[in-house]
Amino acid sequence: MKKLIISIVLVNLLAACASEPKKEEAAPAPAPAPKVEAPKPAPAPAPKAEVDPLNDPASILANRSTYYPFDVSVVQDEDKPMVQAHAKYLSEHANRKVRLEGNCDERGSNEYNLGLGQRRADGVNKMLEVGGAKADQLESVSYGEEKPRCTDHNEACWKQNRRTDLNYAR
Repeated sequence: MKKLIISIVLVNLLAACASEPKKEEAAPAPAPAPKVEAPKPAPAPAPKAEVDPLNDPASILANRSTYYPFDVSVVQDEDKPMVQAHAKYLSEHANRKVRLEGNCDERGSNEYNLGLGQRRADGVNKMLEVGGAKADQLESVSYGEEKPRCTDHNEACWKQNRRTDLNYAR
């Protein structure tokens, strides 16, 4: 019996020790949340300087010459879109002025070539007016054969000289 009592006391002691609540380690304090800065807005793109389409090499307006077959003063179909683009440009830019310079190849008399060059310049002038340009923006002149682009005496060269140039005033 004595053994029984000692056994019970020991079991109770062991049970008491075992049942003592385990001390929990203190949870570490939460780390302060990192400061989150609001995203900075992207800088506004610099305003693009408006490029005058007249100075843009990729624009149809960069082309400023119409070409003609021998002894013809009518603007050719392949040049009409370019002339129409210039007409639209002039109608939207009333402060711009253009001189239309009619040219010819060296064949024909000086008088004939001056007349043909004038008819070429006047034909482009008329197309520009029909397209919206004002008469006071336009000036037509003829240089006849006096301002050749090419001075060789062959068809490839003459082809370059049969033209009307659109020269804008600065």
